[in-house]
Amino acid sequence: MNSSSSSFSSSVATATSSILSTPPVILSPCAACKILRRRCVEKCVLAPYFPPTEPLKFTIAHRVFGASNIIKMLQELPEEQRADAVNSMVYEANARIRDPVYGCAGAICQLQKQISELQAEFAKAHAEIMNLKCQNSNLLALVCMEVSENSSSSSLLSSDHINDYGNNTSMFLEDNSVYAAWEPLWT
Repeated sequence: MNSSSSSFSSSVATATSSILSTPPVILSPCAACKILRRRCVEKCVLAPYFPPTEPLKFTIAHRVFGASNIIKMLQELPEEQRADAVNSMVYEANARIRDPVYGCAGAICQLQKQISELQAEFAKAHAEIMNLKCQNSNLLALVCMEVSENSSSSSLLSSDHINDYGNNTSMFLEDNSVYAAWEPLWT
């Protein structure tokens, strides 16, 4: 009894390991074989990349490239690159259906144009920011010069008069040189 239970457990372990190592059994044909109305064989090249739940994926690629060309391309590639190739073919086919002349090259050109326009807009905004910073620093320098001139000329005044001037900012606006700093530099 002991030997039969050990043989049973070893056969279960062997069956479990063989189940884990074998590829999953496909119960229904892949989307490609369904659309082509052919029998899906066990080693179908298209089955891993066109599952039965995604028939539109194969339909789009088939419309542009054709089934035989898709199979040839997949057979020429190593298995680790096939999924990326199928995704690229489906993307190119979608782009080719939307734009029959340029395909995805047209989309790439359009995106490059948008990038260059945005870069130009960014450069313009950056130049405007730098211009405003220069105007701000020039204005600050003029205000500091006015304050230092007024403080040196008013050093003879009493502290009451200084407090009056400290609360009154209109003395800075009476001078015409201050107005020049508020004008934009690019007019």
